Amino acid sequence: MKTILELITDKLKAAFAECGYEEKYGIAGVSNRPDLCQFQCNGALALAKQYHKAPIAIAGEIAEKVSSDPFFSKVEAVNPGFLNISISPKALADYLEEMATAENLGYVPAGTGKTAIVDYGGANVAKPLHVGHLRPAIIGESVKRMLAFDGYEAIGDVHLGDWGLPMGLIITECRVRYPDLPYFDESYTGEYPKEPPFTISDLEQIYPYASAYSKEHEEYREAAHEATAQLQAGHRGYRALWQHILNVSKTDLKKNYDNLNVHFELWNGESDADHLIGPMVEDLKKRGIAHISEGAVVVDVKEETDKKEMPPCILVKSDGAAIYASTDLATLIDREAKYKPDKVIYVVDKRQGLHFEQVFRTARKAGIVRPETELFFLGNGTMNGSDGTPFKTRDGGVMRLEYLIRDISAKVLEKMSDRDMAADEAEEISGIVGLAALKYGDLSNQATKDYVFDVDRFASFEGNTGPYILYTMVRIKSILEKVAAAEGTGTDKIRNDVAFGENMLGVTDRTYGESEFGLMLALTGFAESVHKAVEEYAPHKICSYIYDLANAFNTFYHDNRILTQEDKSVQKEWIALIVLVLEALEKCLDLLAINVPEKM
Repeated sequence: MKTILELITDKLKAAFAECGYEEKYGIAGVSNRPDLCQFQCNGALALAKQYHKAPIAIAGEIAEKVSSDPFFSKVEAVNPGFLNISISPKALADYLEEMATAENLGYVPAGTGKTAIVDYGGANVAKPLHVGHLRPAIIGESVKRMLAFDGYEAIGDVHLGDWGLPMGLIITECRVRYPDLPYFDESYTGEYPKEPPFTISDLEQIYPYASAYSKEHEEYREAAHEATAQLQAGHRGYRALWQHILNVSKTDLKKNYDNLNVHFELWNGESDADHLIGPMVEDLKKRGIAHISEGAVVVDVKEETDKKEMPPCILVKSDGAAIYASTDLATLIDREAKYKPDKVIYVVDKRQGLHFEQVFRTARKAGIVRPETELFFLGNGTMNGSDGTPFKTRDGGVMRLEYLIRDISAKVLEKMSDRDMAADEAEEISGIVGLAALKYGDLSNQATKDYVFDVDRFASFEGNTGPYILYTMVRIKSILEKVAAAEGTGTDKIRNDVAFGENMLGVTDRTYGESEFGLMLALTGFAESVHKAVEEYAPHKICSYIYDLANAFNTFYHDNRILTQEDKSVQKEWIALIVLVLEALEKCLDLLAINVPEKM
């Protein structure tokens, strides 16, 4: 099903061609003056010089050509050469009827048969999720869901930090605290215990202590480096202990990501690609792509068009240690072998931009990915406090993510104190709404931009916020429940009637009210908004559509008495309209991984 803009563009292109002009100039867009018209076309302005005509004259020809089309209620040429376009109520109602019965509200997927991998999350084992993990997790989850909606086989990979010195530090500290464990007995040949010798709480205390201690004690630091080397070389006891670290950490991380409604298809870590690094480095050296520079193995990635300094990509440091670039390249090799992805999107802190540019250039230079494979770095901005710096706790520490969710849920509960509901029910609902407030507050900002976290604003039930959107949806559900009760049926029956064309719009021949027409028009933007969001990996564009649609519904709701409308044919059309609004909002909220309560 074509979007409204595509339908209008088709008609304009035909008109441009019939008038003897290039059809490519007949592109329609949403009007930037909604008080004058709904859509506009500026193609005549671009044609004036080419055809030696005043743009207003060209626009006039096009307007005359399409004005008789019943699809439009008005098309006029205005100085200096704009085309102001308004769609007819009948065409709008017909479009919404088709939209209601079409799969996914008429959205046409573009990625069918293709595969996309979204690398997001990036948590480290043995550490709790903190506020810095919020943005990549929820942006990545939304991007993955949008790609799946667009037809891709969308695969989310958490890409855990489970290798390197942090593991050596934990092993070293465990050796100090639990010296009698069999993992440290070189003569031990039996099976190692199946139960871990520590809990996640122990690990969350062990690693920070070991990291801080190693910075002040060289001998301890050297022991950690040695433990890391032995782990990576396959030390039997260390591998068993490391597996315990992974199992305990993954269990805790999965629980916390589940609470955030973020889910991964792959729980791979840096360690999963480690075995590929050595052969990869040797291959690149053999082919002359990598070379030795000051003892390190590097790949030159500078290009003639670079305007800024572009250092070489280091694969192996002078001390023989492989680093993040090696791991990311080896991971690409692994992904290419297993999935042959058409695109790989990395949702990571934007401060890692140089690193990923080096990795992408190396991957292309080395032929690690196919030429047509898209590698995209979606660098996210930071969530800042009121002082404009990355969000911290009151004592200056990094806040655990679960505490942030707890705090905003408590703020929502406070705002719901006047609701007539049981305490346990209010607490459950405030948890859903609080998480929605946090996620929507984040996702409504452009992913690459920093933003200020304001708990009062995010938790507000007014304005462009998660609670406002959810309250709008709950209001629609309440209306449908009352209609269903009056008819002695269920809301599923009412919604199915719309979906199968048994209760539709445009049945009565009448004049639409301004707010009704505005709501109908707002609905038509669904496919266009989602397409733009998918193309640009931009969840905030979906948020913009959601907010506009919610506002349009609330204006319509306040202008019209849906439940007491005496003309039952009009009431049925209104019910069909708000069912469609709810369907659009639900699909959009699902793309943002935001759940909706049944009541508020």
